[in-house]
Amino acid sequence: MSKGIGALTALTLSLLLLSSYKGHPLDLREQSIRIMFYNVENLFDIYDDTLVDDDEFLPGGTRRWNYSRYEKKVNSICKTIMAAGEWSPPEIIALCETENRKVVEHLILGTNLNKFRYGIIHEDSPDPRGIDVCLLYREDLVEVLHYDYLHDPDLDEDGFFTRDVLYAKCRIMDDTLHFFINHWPSKRGGVLAGNAKRKQIAGFVKHVADSIDIADRGRAKIIIIGDFNVSPKDKVLEIITEEQDGSKIKLSNLSGLLSKESGTYRYRGIWEMPDQVIVSAYLLNCSRGLYTDAGMLKIFNPGFLLYRDPLYPGLSPFSTWRGYRYLGGFSDHLPLLIDLKIR
Repeated sequence: MSKGIGALTALTLSLLLLSSYKGHPLDLREQSIRIMFYNVENLFDIYDDTLVDDDEFLPGGTRRWNYSRYEKKVNSICKTIMAAGEWSPPEIIALCETENRKVVEHLILGTNLNKFRYGIIHEDSPDPRGIDVCLLYREDLVEVLHYDYLHDPDLDEDGFFTRDVLYAKCRIMDDTLHFFINHWPSKRGGVLAGNAKRKQIAGFVKHVADSIDIADRGRAKIIIIGDFNVSPKDKVLEIITEEQDGSKIKLSNLSGLLSKESGTYRYRGIWEMPDQVIVSAYLLNCSRGLYTDAGMLKIFNPGFLLYRDPLYPGLSPFSTWRGYRYLGGFSDHLPLLIDLKIR
């Protein structure tokens, strides 16, 4: 055998060994796992669902929603996901403001994402408008061990209904992670509107996370992610991050460490950070397996997701809508990306 062939064979063998590391395909992000959260701003289809209030997103509705606009919206979200993954799209994608399973299936089966074998976790929520949270996961890399849509019945008092919290327990690279996907009540009607409900949800999520951590003897790797509709410094989030009421789990809000000049949503020229990532201390400090840190969290803000705001100086997310005026952009939120690596 010649030296050239021998070297080539050795190189090929090395690549094969690397690509089969822990049974996973070669990852050009050096065996990292990328998680994406994206509020996709009203991903509605064009069909009437008599069980929810979707009338404004019908062809005859106030927004004059039609198939051409809908298809453009789906392809725009696909473009964002593909770009966010760099060499390949994120292994886990959490979305909010999706109307139903059909629009999610269109996203992963009717676009270039169909090459990547995404599985779907989705159920219709009790939200009056029908918008839901869901999870997409690469079936070749992620095994879903269990999932549930968590609903606190105390929230139903006074006829108030909102999105359930999606909980998913996943096996990734021989490690177990617990995800909580959130979309909390908005501030529509004023700063205090929905605040009591947000406090209830925060306490409910903290209680479930604490129970999981106790069962794992303080070694649970937990990611609480979503659109919380409050800033990282809001007192309602202290219910999750501060140790109180006998809770033992330690949780850190990594989003509060990002630059004050940045954000995922811009309101009247001011950047805000309603979209956030909260993680357990063990995910930050573990000595083996998957881990993360604040430096692995970023706002995904390429130029194509921004446009020059006509009312307030500077750039804003290139949204699909400005009020009821159609702009044809992507979303009024920017995505969050967080990477996990292996120790």
